[in-house]
Amino acid sequence: MALDSEQIDRLYRRNARALTVFFARRTWDAETAVDLTAETFAAVFADRAQFRGTSDEDAKSWMYGIAHHQLSAYWRRGAIERRALGRLHVERRALHDSEIERIEELAYSGEVAAHIATQLAHLGPDYAEAVRLRVVEESSYPEVARALGISQVAARARVSRGLRTLALALEEHPLLVGETG
Repeated sequence: MALDSEQIDRLYRRNARALTVFFARRTWDAETAVDLTAETFAAVFADRAQFRGTSDEDAKSWMYGIAHHQLSAYWRRGAIERRALGRLHVERRALHDSEIERIEELAYSGEVAAHIATQLAHLGPDYAEAVRLRVVEESSYPEVARALGISQVAARARVSRGLRTLALALEEHPLLVGETG
């Protein structure tokens, strides 16, 4: 089922802020986060006929798949694109300081960090340690498996389940919830 303009508008209103935070936390640059959010929604619109889901949650998952693709493409094209834009004298609208500060506030809020720590503690020791090793320590799955004395398959499962549980808990946090109006 292709997305119509009303569904895309609803997807944007509910998820643009959280998606911008998603990008800001991965690029450490508010302006890049805004650009990637715009590129993601442009791709959502351009590819709307390819959407095969039936629910808002399906649309959100599909959008985040596109977002991951946009982020990967950003890292690949990186310096090459910035040099090309410079040669063409193409300039994007600069964000105002207040816009940058708000995005950074959303992305790096101590309140959000405390909420994550609380939710991580509620995961249980097996899942929390797997997530900590994989995400915080940036350990490979073989390293996580060795540290926990489990198979790589079990390590992947614990990390996946732990992150899925965290994501569900974080969806309700006021600073991470997109506009629903």
